Amino acid sequence: QLQLVESGGGLVQPGGSLRLSCTVSGYTLEYFQIGWFRQAPGKEREGVACISSRDGVAHHLRSVQGRFTASRDNTENMVHLQMNSLQPEDTAVYYCAAGLLVSNSCTFRNPNEYDIWGQGTQVTVSS
Repeated sequence: QLQLVESGGGLVQPGGSLRLSCTVSGYTLEYFQIGWFRQAPGKEREGVACISSRDGVAHHLRSVQGRFTASRDNTENMVHLQMNSLQPEDTAVYYCAAGLLVSNSCTFRNPNEYDIWGQGTQVTVSS
């Protein structure tokens, strides 16, 4: 079974950058997708990006496109979310999650498609 551990969160000023990392262990023979989600207090959990283990192709929420970039290491045991030009509204607990890839492309629209979740890492953007 896949296991995920996030790291890299912290406090950053508006306009700053952070790189989140998700360590993936327990690979299976099936293709899977890694999603990045965030949840702020009082708000619904929101998918921001995903990446496929099949081809490494990533997709991003349009509102973060150009600022956030999901990628994977050559070893394929770590996934990253590079976050640039961070704004206060980006403040949230960020989670990586894994689920089976049942289509050609990964998706982050529905958190229920993901079965295994990391514990989350806090990202706070504040002056």
